[in-house]
Amino acid sequence: MAEVRANGIIQRLLENESAFRQFIRRRVGEATLVDDILQQSLTQAVASAHSLHKEESAVAWFYRILRHAVADYYRALGAEARRNQAFLEESTISGDHQALPLDEVRATACVCLHRLLPGLRGNYAELIKRIDLDGESPELVAKDLKVSRNNLTVRLHRARQSLRNSLEGACGICSKHGCLNCTCG
Repeated sequence: MAEVRANGIIQRLLENESAFRQFIRRRVGEATLVDDILQQSLTQAVASAHSLHKEESAVAWFYRILRHAVADYYRALGAEARRNQAFLEESTISGDHQALPLDEVRATACVCLHRLLPGLRGNYAELIKRIDLDGESPELVAKDLKVSRNNLTVRLHRARQSLRNSLEGACGICSKHGCLNCTCG
C-alpha cells in the first residue's frame, strides 16, 4: 500500500517537472544548477515520501522542499564567499597574495614542474599553466572560469601550495632554493 502511494506521489511530481524547473530557474538562473537542485530535491522527496500524508498535497510539499534547497544553495554560496574573503584578507595581511613576476617564475622553475603538474588535484594545473607559465591575465582567467577575482586568488594560492608540496616531495631541498641547478630531472 505504501509503495503504491509513493509511486502516486512520484508520478504527481514528475507531471509537474517543467513547473518545478521554471520555479528553480527564476531563483538561480544557471541551467546546470537548476538540474542539480531539482535532482537533489527529487531524491530527498523520494526518500521522505512516507512522511507525506495526502497525495493531493504532494506538489505543495515539493515546492517547500525546493524552497529549502534553493535557500541551502545560497547559504552555501555565502559561506564560501566569506571563507574566500577571510582567506584573501589573511593572505593580504601576511603578504602571501603577491605573485612572483613571470620572468622570475620561469627562471626558477624546476624541470620537474611539467612532470608534476598533471598530478595536481582539480584544475590547479590549469591555473598554474595559464597564469604563472603562460602569463595569462588573472582577470581573464577569472572571467573565463566564471568565478570572482577573489575566488581565483584563493584557488591560485592553493594550487601553488600544492605544486610547492609536490616539488618538495619529488625534488627535496633543491626545490626550496629555486631549482636553478636542478639535478633531479
